Amino acid sequence: MPRFLAAALAAISLALAACGGTAGGERPNEEATLLLDFTPNAVHAGIYVASSRGFDEAEGVDLQIEQPGQSTDALKLLEAGEVDFAILDIHDLGLAREQGADLVGVMAIVQQPLAAILAAPGIDSPKDLEGERVGVTGLPSDDAVLESILRGAGADPAKVRKTTIGFEAVKALVAGRVAGATAFWNAEGVALRARKPGVKEFRVDEFGAPRYPELVLVVSRRTLDEREPLVRAAIRGIQRGYVETGVDPESAVSAMVAAVRDLERNGLAAQLDAVGSAFSSGERDYGRLDPERLKAWAEWDVKFGILREKPDVARAFDVSLVERVRNP
Repeated sequence: MPRFLAAALAAISLALAACGGTAGGERPNEEATLLLDFTPNAVHAGIYVASSRGFDEAEGVDLQIEQPGQSTDALKLLEAGEVDFAILDIHDLGLAREQGADLVGVMAIVQQPLAAILAAPGIDSPKDLEGERVGVTGLPSDDAVLESILRGAGADPAKVRKTTIGFEAVKALVAGRVAGATAFWNAEGVALRARKPGVKEFRVDEFGAPRYPELVLVVSRRTLDEREPLVRAAIRGIQRGYVETGVDPESAVSAMVAAVRDLERNGLAAQLDAVGSAFSSGERDYGRLDPERLKAWAEWDVKFGILREKPDVARAFDVSLVERVRNP
């Protein structure tokens, strides 16, 4: 990391620490559960740093981090009040609201899409996938990512042989069963490069998609209305965790390895190196939800068939809750 960037991030962290407490002076002083979207990986580094260093408790909330199981339904748990916070894919949030769930995004975990097509060596452009077999998980967002990238590269999606492979992109590409597969570049992409040098990576925002925040911290409307100090406290603590992750990524890896059994340090460090720049925008503000980017995301989701109608962005997200790190 360049010295000037490390110094800037350290200064931001000190400014946050100096604030001492949540906005408005209200300290909830309570425990809250936060459900992850997936098995712990580098995307969650700031959350684990916040917990391990007590940034959450300093803001008045003791975050209990929970991992999802195979039968976990984050949407139902949020609506029922059985968890207080959950990390959701932004498309899942849009689909949930379309189905009537009054859930609200309150903080961006990353500031850009993580979806991509991973392709075998020799595939120099998405257009080269015409006539080839390409794997998808079966989720609606995968079809949208595939079509967006193909069209963005001037390829004809009808000429690609799409096949459902579940969440087996790495195995399928290593075995040569497919020439490409939709996956997350920050996780499967890192794992695949370690096993198959020369693979290609075509990110969706490089082929027509807007730079929307892939993962969002979400609460129920009831939690936001009745426990706003708690929400603000969690946001503030998590912000501090991600700032510290940028300042000292090695310690962030250590915090996760200490907290989560079976996490492999080298693989986690490689993931964090890949995704670290996605945690903040060019202004280095962590967690910010940009209204214009959210509107562009909504239009893209409708255009490519993930959502039937454009969601009311002002209702789906509360962009005012995130206090910018640079203006604590």
